[in-house]
Amino acid sequence: MVELREINKDNLEDILELRVSESQRGFVSSVAYSLAQAWVYRQTAFPFAVYADERPVGFVMLGYYEARNQYTLWKFLIDERYQHQGYGRKALQLAIGYLTENFDTREIYTGVSLGNGIARHLYQSAGFIATGLVEDNMEEMRVVCEKQALRAEGPQEGTEIPQGQGH
Repeated sequence: MVELREINKDNLEDILELRVSESQRGFVSSVAYSLAQAWVYRQTAFPFAVYADERPVGFVMLGYYEARNQYTLWKFLIDERYQHQGYGRKALQLAIGYLTENFDTREIYTGVSLGNGIARHLYQSAGFIATGLVEDNMEEMRVVCEKQALRAEGPQEGTEIPQGQGH
């Protein structure tokens, strides 16, 4: 089962050990850097560990970008040891579900580094489409969320969405 869990004193060290491959390091921030950002922006950042069968396999950080009034998939990584096993797609579904259920958002934005075709393909498979905006070597993508459609389908088998964390 894949689930999003809060990061706390009991799992922090395991989460800090998550890594992507050498070829992917230029595309994603480290977990340590991301958690530092989460602390600074703690009112609008929502970091989670991605677990699969009681094992930490990734990290996702969601956020609210006040300047543009947008909810975002801010940071996302699956450890190199656990890639290509479906965890990324399920974690994206859970992240979208978390924002949709807890903040009633209808759109979620993310940025993908130019040249990161693997991430772009993964985001497209979750419904993200390019908006046409490219800034700072990042292509903006957006997914339109339909709360009723998510409820009608129910959660994917083997996935669990954490309960609300509030603004």
